Amino acid sequence: MAVSSMTGFARTEGAGEAAAWYWELRSVNGKGLDLRLRLPPGLESLEPKLRAMATQKFTRGTVHASLTMTRQQGALEIRLNEPVLQQVLQAAMRAVEITGGTMPDTASFLAMRGVLEIADLEAGNALAEHEGEGLLADFGRALDELQAARIGEGERLKVVVAEQVDAVERLTAQVEISPARNVEAIRARVGELVQRLLGTDQKFDPDRLHQEAVMIATRADVEEELKRLKAHVAAARELLADGGVIGRRFDFLAQEFQREANTLCSKSNDAAITEAGLALKVKIDQMREQVQNLE
Repeated sequence: MAVSSMTGFARTEGAGEAAAWYWELRSVNGKGLDLRLRLPPGLESLEPKLRAMATQKFTRGTVHASLTMTRQQGALEIRLNEPVLQQVLQAAMRAVEITGGTMPDTASFLAMRGVLEIADLEAGNALAEHEGEGLLADFGRALDELQAARIGEGERLKVVVAEQVDAVERLTAQVEISPARNVEAIRARVGELVQRLLGTDQKFDPDRLHQEAVMIATRADVEEELKRLKAHVAAARELLADGGVIGRRFDFLAQEFQREANTLCSKSNDAAITEAGLALKVKIDQMREQVQNLE
């Protein structure tokens, strides 16, 4: 199954008898699915269907969807607002009585604000009824294009993340084969510590000193961290191979990677292992940044 990103863009165009339109969809990262619609006035009745369509396509991401419409020729009508005209006439006749002037001509009345109205024949709910199927169909096409864009970006991210997982595996192997981890090297370091302690003026119980030396050696052992890192590498590759909606699970796995790298660095008493551990932390942090873009 393909891996999908949460970022993408899509645009579709359509037209009906009363209007032409285009949808623009932009998708960015989000914890869940957040569809933010911007519709012309009167088309709010389409919103539940639009949300249901988006939910069928995506599970995560903030999707901004805007619909822009323009009227077709013949979709406009000039209407005479008779109630307003009657009020204007009454006011004009009263003004004539008071001033003794003459009545304005018809053109003057029609030029007054509110006497003539430009009405959209298919505005509001009527437009949703007449053009609703076309608007929904084009929104569906826009969702398909956005999904394809997100999958394309996701597949590119998959390659990047896979390379970062490979790098984590190489650094883990580098620590595993470090000469500082062999028994002789650990014994030598503990022996040096014991000799420094014995060289002081303080008196130490040999048995107690032996126990402390064993504890120091045990705390410095990173075998468990290496095993868990290798297990996380295998889990990461399995997630990438399975595909689908893996963003949340991979983000959690990246946190587990980081936890093991932190512990490895805190246990290390060798410069080479510390350097590899710090490189691990950097690579894992980079991997997590990419993973947070996945759906």
